[in-house]
Amino acid sequence: MYLQLQEQYKSQLKSITTKYNTISLFRLMVAVLFLINAYLAIDEYQNYHFYIGFILVAIFIAVMRYHKSIDTKKRLTENLLKINKTEWEYLNQQKLPFENGSEYIDFKHDYAYDLDIFGNDSLFQHLNRTATFIGKKTLAHQLLSQKGNNQILENQQAIQELAQDITWRQDFAAQAHLSSDSKKLYQKLEAWSTAPSAPISKFMQALSWITPLLFVVAITTYFITNHYVYLSISSFIFVFNLGILGNFFKRIMLENANSESIDKTLLHYSNLLSKIEKSTFTARYLINLQKQLLQEDKPTSLKIKKLSDLFGRLDSIANLVTTPVFNGTFLFHVHTLKALIDWKKKNATQLINALEIMGEIEMLNSLANFSYNNPEYAFPKLNTTYDVSFKNLSHPLLNKKSSVVNDVDFSKENFIILTGSNMSGKSTFLRSLGVNMVLAGTGAPVCASEATVHPLKVLVSMRLSDSLSDSTSYFFAEIKRLKQIMDNLQNEPAFVLLDEILRGTNSDDKRNGTIEVIKKMIAKKVIGAIATHDTEVCLTTAQYPNQLSNKSFEAHIVNDELFFDYKLRDGICQNKSATFIMKKWGVI
Repeated sequence: MYLQLQEQYKSQLKSITTKYNTISLFRLMVAVLFLINAYLAIDEYQNYHFYIGFILVAIFIAVMRYHKSIDTKKRLTENLLKINKTEWEYLNQQKLPFENGSEYIDFKHDYAYDLDIFGNDSLFQHLNRTATFIGKKTLAHQLLSQKGNNQILENQQAIQELAQDITWRQDFAAQAHLSSDSKKLYQKLEAWSTAPSAPISKFMQALSWITPLLFVVAITTYFITNHYVYLSISSFIFVFNLGILGNFFKRIMLENANSESIDKTLLHYSNLLSKIEKSTFTARYLINLQKQLLQEDKPTSLKIKKLSDLFGRLDSIANLVTTPVFNGTFLFHVHTLKALIDWKKKNATQLINALEIMGEIEMLNSLANFSYNNPEYAFPKLNTTYDVSFKNLSHPLLNKKSSVVNDVDFSKENFIILTGSNMSGKSTFLRSLGVNMVLAGTGAPVCASEATVHPLKVLVSMRLSDSLSDSTSYFFAEIKRLKQIMDNLQNEPAFVLLDEILRGTNSDDKRNGTIEVIKKMIAKKVIGAIATHDTEVCLTTAQYPNQLSNKSFEAHIVNDELFFDYKLRDGICQNKSATFIMKKWGVI
């Protein structure tokens, strides 16, 4: 599909570029004709040159506007071409050009660091198709939080609808890529919307209308009577108006949110919101988001566009040519300031909410793209009976051609003790469980042919960050993580994944400690798995046959070579590969 769309947009771009260049040439011709006409007007002093010049200026303005619309269309088509090219390269494992969300890495989070949610080649990087800061932030938050069943179901419906409409998704993404924002700009806008703005006094409001009116009367009277006294009066009023502007200058700069490009960014937001408002959705969640943008007296996109216009006007105060003229005569920027304050008073609360809706759509768009790229992935069936099972489970970031799938069912025994030699697949299996539980909690499809999930909080201890930086030993770092997990279990059930815990202590302490942790876990009715090399830990299942089960990954020796099939089996691991590897490499 992506190759077909590439060819389609290549053809469209060629046609648009031809039109773009033709209009550029025509605009240049109009400009040259204007200059020739101006020269002839100076030389011949004929009135008709004035009218020709006026017509040429009107044509030039019309051509400029048309050229701008063609330029926007050209950029949109270029973005669409790039989107499809990038997706094709991504699916063919040639590129991974998407932002990795490394700024959201949190070593203390319940699972983010352990499951590689952020960073290079992370889940976030593979999912991320956002173009705005709020979109990226929303996607990151979605991967870090747990939603309730109803919200997950609504997300599933929205993702399924958007996944089927590739045209809408890509048009929205292409529009989003037309302009770029930043965290800094978003925070400035957020700060501006919440900061109080004192109204302009009634006296100054009245004065801002009276003095421009007096100026118009004085200068008009001068042209009628040719009495210089009226010119003097108008000059005095002109200077007086500039004095009024000076009184408001500092406030104008503050209200401009200290950002030069905020008007362009807001216009960009407005266009994205307009696309949401004008769309026809069937998924309940998408309809609800759309209604929030349309529930007021006029669409939110138009209000944001108005705000963009006001910021643009206010920003023009830096123009040293036009500012004295427009303010000395009409106090242009004072009136703009008044309009901006009025806008904030009436609409400020809607602004951030509208941007959050835009971010939500971008997040759903990213997950829908993930679903479209992986049509074989299943949307989990949700329940509230603590049933968790996967059929043909794998890790979504592994190569599909070489990855091995496994079935797992936690409905009979809640907790699995997993054994196997090094490199047999234990850690990958645990991460597969964790990542797919995270995906299920977002409403996205999971890397399995079938799935039944009770959405639970995911708690993981698989990898510890370098604890030397905070003067903490590896053992105490492990203990802190286990304490964090146990504290979470006091409040609610969870899905827990543990990988070779207590590596920082001796074998006896490790074995006894691991067994006690398992006992405490099953007492809390936890669902999940623990990986261990100590087969004696597996004997615990005899005491708790209804809560615990033993699963394993085996290594095989074929033609004097170690072979892993990465298939999950019942029972305790029997084969030991360490001795074989050391003998083969001449270590022993």
